[in-house]
Amino acid sequence: MQTAREISIGNFRIGGNQPLVLVAGPCVIESEKHALMMAEHLVDIAAHAKVPFIFKASYDKANRSSEQSYRGPGLTEGLRILKKIKDAFFVPILTDIHEVSHAAPAAEVADVLQIPAFLSRQTDLLFAAGKTGRVVNLKKGQFLSPWEMSNAVEKVNRAGNDRVILTERGASFGYQNLVVDMRSFPILRKTGCPVIFDVTHSVQLPGGAGKSSGGQPEFIEPLARAGTAVGVDGVFLEVHENPPKALSDGTNALPLAELPGLLGKLKQISALVRGWSVQ
Repeated sequence: MQTAREISIGNFRIGGNQPLVLVAGPCVIESEKHALMMAEHLVDIAAHAKVPFIFKASYDKANRSSEQSYRGPGLTEGLRILKKIKDAFFVPILTDIHEVSHAAPAAEVADVLQIPAFLSRQTDLLFAAGKTGRVVNLKKGQFLSPWEMSNAVEKVNRAGNDRVILTERGASFGYQNLVVDMRSFPILRKTGCPVIFDVTHSVQLPGGAGKSSGGQPEFIEPLARAGTAVGVDGVFLEVHENPPKALSDGTNALPLAELPGLLGKLKQISALVRGWSVQ
């Protein structure tokens, strides 16, 4: 694929010919204890695999299928927990923002501000995220073609920020189904931005369970391997120690116990694509 610019995050870089980056964590902060536990396990797994790692979790899931679904602890408490994780484990933090007013306070803690797929065309939100100077991860809307994301990148750039990452999370295919077009990755890379593959959301069945989304987690590994073989710069995985008990997106989450094996395979594929020897 076309070479993307390198972007610094924490003590590593993403893009160019840099190593594959792992972005992982629970969908939402369920509690301080749970978030800290997940972060500790994920940091250990990534360190053992020698893979650069970003911890992700949402303080508020504003786009749940039902208003009865758990949304998270909210901005103030959620950012407090994420800062505690950042300070305890010296790990970069990614979290998503849904409102312009959240950009500045979230940027005080998070290294990467994520724009949710449903909001990927919201001009004011993109400007606000860009103005913070933090890395901005733009998730491609399920309703957008990959080449349309150049418009979203331009909005962040106009705010004076060229530290942009693009994330593919599947495209709507009829009702309550998503598909991943592998051509999307090299097309997104033409923007010059590093590209991440959100594997677990790509196996989601939006609204498939009526008041919540369903999922097909059996396809996480084959899709992750395929995207890595195409040459993505990072993989995004929602991980939970007990997916059936997760408070959000458990139906498409990767069980924590399966992450080390999958990460080992992805690292080998990525090294092969980049022409490296596997260490």
